[in-house]
Formats: sequence, C-alpha cells, structure tokens
Amino acid sequence: MDNNISTNLTELERTCKRIEKEMRNIGLNRTIRAGPIVDHDIFRWMATLFGPSGSPYSGGVFFLDIRLPANYPWKPPKINFTTKIYHLNVDSSGKIHMDPLDFFQWTPTITISKLISVISSLLITPNPDIESSPEIAHIFKTDRTRYENTAREWTTKYATKL
Repeated sequence: MDNNISTNLTELERTCKRIEKEMRNIGLNRTIRAGPIVDHDIFRWMATLFGPSGSPYSGGVFFLDIRLPANYPWKPPKINFTTKIYHLNVDSSGKIHMDPLDFFQWTPTITISKLISVISSLLITPNPDIESSPEIAHIFKTDRTRYENTAREWTTKYATKL
C-alpha cells in the first residue's frame, strides 16, 4: 500500500471515530435529536430543532440537513434548514449564515451538538452583522415587530407543530 492511500485511510478512520463518538454523545443528550439518516452513511445526518420558547419560532419543529465532509472535523459540515424559515441568517435555500460554519472560523473542537446549540441560539438572537437577505435585514433593523410577526407566521405555516 502506498503512503497516500495509507494516510487517507488513517484520516478516514479518525474521521469515522470522531463521528461515532459524537453520535454516542448526542444519544446521551435529551435536548438534541440528531443522527445519520440511514445506517450505511454516517456522513449524512438529520437534526430536529425545537423552536426556542420566547422566540417567534416557539412551538415549531424544524429539520436540518447535515452533511459531514470526509475530512471532518478538520473541515466544517454543511448544514441547511430543510424546513422553510423566515430568519435574518438563513437564506431562501435554507443555508445558514453564521461564523462557526465559515471555513475561517471553524476549528476541529466544534462538535455537531455545539453547532445545533448555536443555531438554536441564533433563533433567539439573530446576528444582524451576517445577513442572508438585504430585504429581511432591512425589516429586522427597521421594524422588529414586523420581522417577528412574519417569522411567527412562517413557523405556523411551514414548521411541524409540537
């Protein structure tokens, strides 16, 4: 076996061990629901995010698609909402715009459960410095009541009910 294949196999083994460890830890956590969609692919996950109480998303259940790269945790996962959501930091395709998912902010110490917690916090406190839509950003900055009412309406219309 040449060195490149051996190195790649070792890296993949480390990646798989890390993912398996995270699956076990998430299984012990009662507030986070996440895991592989199918048994034979540990790189594709689904997470369930419960709308935080006190937020316009309260009472809604949102689903996230998580795709782990083969070199995780050295590269960040791609996480998208599959549930349509009205949010300053989520674009129309469901892509989440936030610092830890940015390649330049990513560190291998960040776990999937930590990312889900950060996304949940983002539902309570959107980050106006990272906008996904100029229109939604304008509404957020100039008419917070309208922003929250629209987010609440979309939660009622698109999110699964608790």
